[in-house]
This record gives sequence, structure tokens and C-alpha cells, in this order.
Amino acid sequence: MTSQTGNLTKRELKDLRILALFTAVYCGAHHPGPYAPLTVSDRELRHLPLHKYPVCSNCTQFLAYAFERRLHCPLEEKPACKHCPVHCYKPGHRERVREIMRFSGRHLIRRGRFDLLWHYWF
Repeated sequence: MTSQTGNLTKRELKDLRILALFTAVYCGAHHPGPYAPLTVSDRELRHLPLHKYPVCSNCTQFLAYAFERRLHCPLEEKPACKHCPVHCYKPGHRERVREIMRFSGRHLIRRGRFDLLWHYWF
């Protein structure tokens, strides 16, 4: 269970880590530098290895928005966003996250990250 005051579950941390990874892959292929690691002030997110995923300033703003939306999801058992009945992102951000996931998922699978196939299809 996630809440604004409780600890994040392993699944939620994994979702946020995958979002940061996918955004960093997309950003590296589509945006010129400079790149910097995402810094967060939330205590619960300090366990994420965000220093491994440097992004440009535009993608930093996007990730901050996406993390905020994910952390405040109203559903107790969070489904994958593509199967979710509640759309947390603004319409422009929804299209951007789809583009990022589509590009980065294919990119990483082609480079041997077969563990992401489960996340890609479900």
C-alpha cells in the first residue's frame, strides 16, 4: 500500500526506477546535454539510485511531475498506467510518457534487457 505518509513498496520503487531509466535512455537519444542526475527531496525516494540516470533539465521537470503523480496515486493496488482507469497525467504528459516508454522499451529490449519484456506487455 502506498500513501503520502507511508513507505513505498518494492513494486512502487521498481516502477519509479524503471520510469527514471526509460526517461534517461530517451533523453540521451533525443536531447542534447548537459545531463545531470535527478535530485529529490522526498525521503522515500532517497533509496532509488537516481544518480545512474542523468537527464536534461526538461526531462528533470518531467520526471519530477511523473514521480509526484505516481506517489499520489489514489488507487490502493496500482495497475500499470496503460491499464489504469484513472489518468493521473495531464494530456500532454500522457503522450510524452507513452512516447518515452515506447522508444526506451524497444531500445533496451534490442540491447538485451529481456527482463523488461514482462513490463512491456503487461
